[in-house]
Amino acid sequence: MSVRMAVAAATAAALSMALAAPALAAGPAGGTDDHAATRRAMAAAVADGVPGVTAGARDAQGVWSATAGVGDTRTGAPRSAADRYRVGSITKTFVSTVLLQLAAEGRLSLADPVEKWLPGVVRGHGHDGRAITLRMLLNHTSGIYNYTADDDFGRSYFVKDGFFQHRYDTLAPGELVAIALRHAPDFAPGTSWNYSNTNYVLAGMIVERVTGRPYAEEIERRIIRPLKLTGTSVPGTRVTVPQPSSRAYSKLAQPVAGPSYDVTRLNPSIASSAGEMISDSADLIRFYRALLGGRLLPARQLKEMKTTVPAEGMPNAGYGLGLIDRTLSCGVHVWGHDGGIHGSSSSAVTTADGRHALAVNFNGDWSGDMDAVLEGEFC
Repeated sequence: MSVRMAVAAATAAALSMALAAPALAAGPAGGTDDHAATRRAMAAAVADGVPGVTAGARDAQGVWSATAGVGDTRTGAPRSAADRYRVGSITKTFVSTVLLQLAAEGRLSLADPVEKWLPGVVRGHGHDGRAITLRMLLNHTSGIYNYTADDDFGRSYFVKDGFFQHRYDTLAPGELVAIALRHAPDFAPGTSWNYSNTNYVLAGMIVERVTGRPYAEEIERRIIRPLKLTGTSVPGTRVTVPQPSSRAYSKLAQPVAGPSYDVTRLNPSIASSAGEMISDSADLIRFYRALLGGRLLPARQLKEMKTTVPAEGMPNAGYGLGLIDRTLSCGVHVWGHDGGIHGSSSSAVTTADGRHALAVNFNGDWSGDMDAVLEGEFC
């Protein structure tokens, strides 16, 4: 759910994300493979311990996809380029897009205080929804405590014993917010930056308050159906990942040298509108190309989304409204988001003109260099 995180590290950093001879699937038949560096980075991730990798790209030469490693460590079945996977915090870009569409329709303003839409909800231990705007939620400058950083939450959902006891729990958005409000704010609203999943749980609640429909329905109606994202869903409490898909593996905060555990089945309500969605690489590429290409938002709202603030802990990057601007080592800017949830670590990015896009997923959350895959593709 948080940026570039491993679930094994999530206990300490709030949902923050070996096969010696990886098998690499071929790219599309015909044409020249200009993605050799991407393939090498994928193979290196598998050599580093990631069970399997799936990636897709689109550039001037067309559509490309490849896989490395396995999708099932028990059977040795390979990953598929068509795999659906849990995308974690990539969900945030979808939620932000819906809120910005509502702003464009005049149904809300980014300057609205949270209190206007959720009266009395953000109160306690110094939190005050009257001083926090919707914009602050979307760019993580609200100061609201991150509920996934709560120690009890971590022990219940990210440590081995807790996970296997609670993996099918259903948690309502209000319960997640209540966990956050047991803690003092990280800072006064608008004075600093800290990644907080609570911000986007509240954003999803506001979508429902404004529209009268759950945020999942609004994403389906406004984004998934219009873009024909056939591999994308908002699962709610559904514990399975639709086929085709691979297994997902985690160390569950155990030593990296120890065993990994199959964590494919879980109730994603613990992530809610901060990170519960499922998609595939082709759909993520289509979504980000449409978004940056102006097909989902008017120019004014897209400009707002791309207005970034410094993001501590994210080198060479700025955080907009559910959108990250990352500058790679070669100077290329890519826009998108990262996402992690149990057993799944993902990234989806595109150049600002939408001409070159990449989506990649690891089906393990404790190792592998995602940045190296992006560098290989764009540099």
